[in-house]
Amino acid sequence: MEPTLIDRLKKLLEDKNQLITMVVHANPDGDAIGSGLGFYGWLSEQGYSRVHVIAPNSYASFLHWMPGNDQVIVADEKETRALELISGADLLVCLDFNGMGRTADLEEPMRASKATKVMIDHHPDPESNFDLVISETGVSSTAELLYECLVNLSDKDAISLPVAQCLYAGIVTDTGSFSYGCNNPRTYEIVARLIEIGVDGAHIQRLIYSTYSEDRMRLLGYCLSEKLQVVSEAKTAYISLSESDLQRFNHQEGDTEGIVNYALNIENIRLAAMFTEKEDHVKISLRSAGDLDANKLARDHFNGGGHKNAAGGRSYTSLTETLANFEALVKNESF
Repeated sequence: MEPTLIDRLKKLLEDKNQLITMVVHANPDGDAIGSGLGFYGWLSEQGYSRVHVIAPNSYASFLHWMPGNDQVIVADEKETRALELISGADLLVCLDFNGMGRTADLEEPMRASKATKVMIDHHPDPESNFDLVISETGVSSTAELLYECLVNLSDKDAISLPVAQCLYAGIVTDTGSFSYGCNNPRTYEIVARLIEIGVDGAHIQRLIYSTYSEDRMRLLGYCLSEKLQVVSEAKTAYISLSESDLQRFNHQEGDTEGIVNYALNIENIRLAAMFTEKEDHVKISLRSAGDLDANKLARDHFNGGGHKNAAGGRSYTSLTETLANFEALVKNESF
């Protein structure tokens, strides 16, 4: 990490009484919440008196155990408060997204805010309309990048156990429990340090991955037995869920998290997709293997983006039309 970036961030953090508003992306995952709460915890422990974390919408209950979770302001539940904190912020810290379009209905208020804007993120192709951009695509997660920022702002001994737990959660979720995006030795050095601080990796693994409800388990079984489609000639597999499917299994936020990975686990499959019908759009999760660029597919065809092997997007046509479009793309290799 360039020392000049840390110097600039340190200067922006000189005033401990300023209003610091941190925002994570819509449909926040473990890396977004872990980074947001990790930075929140560190700033609070350092004596910053006016720090807030905003999520555009709700997120999975298996992330609610993180220290400080009760301080997160969910914007679509507390819209007035969220907008006040964005418009009144002195420093607006954007975590785990590369462009304000990733914040759904908060995009325009964030662009309009007169706050100094900082991005800390690991996704490719970051927007340039920030006052400070700390972007490293080679790291496993924003949580890993944030760890580097925090130890450079102070030192490694300034990372408390609650902060370490949040950062560890961000790393473990964004690497699929260290199964992808984690070939850099530095990732494991950081994880080792977090464990030295006191993180119980096995316990966090259980909190995140072993707290499924009965409905969620039955939904997973339904996806694999009834909804899995394989397009053999395109080495592609996908799962789709309609609104009625979700209602049948009493869907809660986060219940479909990770299901797309099962499709990618099929032998010879190089592209997997999950399509989830929402009220006004179809949510799309993409995973790929090897050199196939899921980010490009999401960006060019589905109003989204992400990483080379893990990306997401949205379709504003019907679920049926979205699936037909997707199949045509993969069969013709036109993406």
